[in-house]
Amino acid sequence: MSRRQVFRKNKAVHLITLLLFAGQFVSCAAGTGVTPEVSLEPAPAPISIDKAGDDAKVLDVTNYYSRPENNNPRPGGGLAIFETENFIGSSRCAVCHELLVDSAGNDMSIPGHWRSTMMANAAKDPLWLAKVSSEVKRNPGLKKVIEEKCATCHMPMAWTQAYKQGGERVIFDNGLLSPQNDLHGAAMDGVSCSLCHQVQDENLGRKESFSGKFVIDTGGKAPERKIFGPYKDPVQKTMQQSVGYTPVFGSQMNDSALCAACHTLYTPFVDGQGNVAGEFPEQTPYLEWKYSDFGVNVENRYDIGENPGQGKICQECHMPHSEAGGVSIANWAPPEAEPKDHFSQHHFVGGNVFMLNILQDNIGSLQISASTDGIEDTKERTMHQLQNETASLSVVGLKHRGNEITAELKVDNKVGHKFPSGIPTRRTWIHLMVEDASGQVVFESGKPLADGSIEGNDADSDSMGYEKHYDEITRPDQVQIYEGIMLNTDNEVTFTLLRAAKYAKDNRLLPDGFDKTAVPADIGVFGMALSDGDFIGGSDQVTYRIDTSEHNGPFTITARLLFTPVSYSFVKDLAKDEDLPEVNRFMFLYRKADKMGQEVAAIRTTVQ
Repeated sequence: MSRRQVFRKNKAVHLITLLLFAGQFVSCAAGTGVTPEVSLEPAPAPISIDKAGDDAKVLDVTNYYSRPENNNPRPGGGLAIFETENFIGSSRCAVCHELLVDSAGNDMSIPGHWRSTMMANAAKDPLWLAKVSSEVKRNPGLKKVIEEKCATCHMPMAWTQAYKQGGERVIFDNGLLSPQNDLHGAAMDGVSCSLCHQVQDENLGRKESFSGKFVIDTGGKAPERKIFGPYKDPVQKTMQQSVGYTPVFGSQMNDSALCAACHTLYTPFVDGQGNVAGEFPEQTPYLEWKYSDFGVNVENRYDIGENPGQGKICQECHMPHSEAGGVSIANWAPPEAEPKDHFSQHHFVGGNVFMLNILQDNIGSLQISASTDGIEDTKERTMHQLQNETASLSVVGLKHRGNEITAELKVDNKVGHKFPSGIPTRRTWIHLMVEDASGQVVFESGKPLADGSIEGNDADSDSMGYEKHYDEITRPDQVQIYEGIMLNTDNEVTFTLLRAAKYAKDNRLLPDGFDKTAVPADIGVFGMALSDGDFIGGSDQVTYRIDTSEHNGPFTITARLLFTPVSYSFVKDLAKDEDLPEVNRFMFLYRKADKMGQEVAAIRTTVQ
C-alpha cells in the first residue's frame, strides 16, 4: 500500500498514534542568517522522452522532473505550538483533524497534506525572505510599509494579532522573524488553519479586501469566537471545549473571493527619487478568473441547478474533492457528525516544484515540519497538476516545401487565470528542436540551460532587455516566452517590485473566454501580443519557419512547453544584494538546486 493510503484504524490505535504524534510538537522557528545544510540527495535522473502513438505524438511527461526517493529521508519537525487571544497553532488542529480517511481508505488528513505546501511554509520560504530584504534595502524609506505589506499574507496570524495589540508588525531586526518575539510562533506557522477559517464574509471579492485586507473578528472571546466551515449545522460542542472556537457555516469557504484577499495584490511603486507614484497590480489571478469562462459561469452554475455552467472556483482545482467521499472530518467525531461526501483536500496544489525541491533538500536548516515523503507527495500532486490540468501543446499545421519547414504550434491554457500566474518572476516558454535523418540538430529555439537561463533569451543576457512576443519565429535566438516584464517610471526594465510602474510585456497565456480588448487595464495584455490575432482567450498559435538546406529528411520535430516559477533574470538581479544574509542564504540554496524548468507538455512528429 502506498504512503498516499492508510488503513482505517480503531479508536485505540488512533489514540496511541495521536499521543506519539503530539509528543513531537515543537515550535516551528526559522531564524535568519542560519547556515543551510547541503543536500546529499542524488541528482535527478537524466531527461528522457518516450514516443506515444503515431504522427504527431503527445509525449509522456509523467513525473518528468520528479526526483527519486531521497536516500536520506527526513521526518520533519513538529507543528507549531502557540496560542494567542485569537489564534492557535496548527498542532492543536492536528489532534482531531489528522489521520482522516475516506470511504476507500485514502489519506484525507488535513494537517498532513497542508504541512508540505507553500501555504504552510509561506513564512519560511527563503526566496520570499530574500526578496523582502532586497526590497527594503533598495527602498529604505519604505521599510515599514514593505514589511507590513508582506507580513500581512505570509505571516497573517502574527500580523493580525500584532495589529490588534498595537505592536510592531515588521519582519526583520527584532520583528516577527526573531525567536524572541512573542508572536514568532504564530508568524512561522504561515497561512494556517485558524487564519483562513476565521476570515469574515466582509468585502470579499471587492478591492476593499484585496492586498491582505481580510477581516478577522478579533473581538471574539473563547469559546464564542466563530470559526467558519463549508458545512451547514456543524457540531459545535467538541471544538468549543477543545480549542475555544464555535464552528459555524460560512459560504465564503466555497467562494473564490476568499482566496482573492491575498492572491489579488496591489503594491505601491516609487519614482527615481523614491516618492510613491502609484499602485501596481503585482498579482491578479482572481480578477483574471472573473473575466474568464471559469468565473463568469460560476454564478450560473450555482443558480440554475439542473443545467450547470462550466465555471470552477479556485478551491475545486487547488483543493480537489475526495472522489470516494465518506470523510469523517475529525478522528474523534461525535455520533451525530455525518461523514462528508463533499470534502476538499487541503493540498493547495500549485506549480512551484522548484521551491518544493529546495524545502525538501533543506528540511532541517529551514525547520520544515513536513517529512521528505510528505513533500514528495506534494511534488507529485504539483507535477500532475502541471502536466494534466494546466496547458497542452499541439501541431496544427506542418509542411516541408523546398528548403523550408513551416510548423504551426498551438498552446492551449486549461486554467482559469493567466498562465503563468502570480508574481512576475515566473515564465513559460516553448523549446522547439528539429533534427535531420542523422540526428543532427537543424534548428533549436528556447533551449533550457543548467544555470536556469534560456539560450537566446535577451533578458538573460541583458538586464535591460527582454524577448518580445512572436507570431512567427525564423531564428534560433527568437524564443516564445510567456511572461510579465516590468518597467519603472523611467521606462527601464526592472525586477524591483516597488519600482514596477507598468508592464512592457504581458503575454501570459489567457484563460478561456478572456477578451483581451475588453478587460480592465490592470489585467490587460501588453506588448506585441495585444495585436497578435492568434493570441486569444484560451490559446496562442505561433509559426516556426526553419531552413533545411544542406540537411536530409525525414526531419523530427520535438516541441516542449516548459515552466519555471523563478526566472534566471530575476535571480541575477536579486544576487546584486547578496551582502544581505537572507539573499546570501537563498543564493546558496539556488546554486545547489535543480534549475531546469518543469515540462508541462510535449509533442513529437516527423515530416519528410
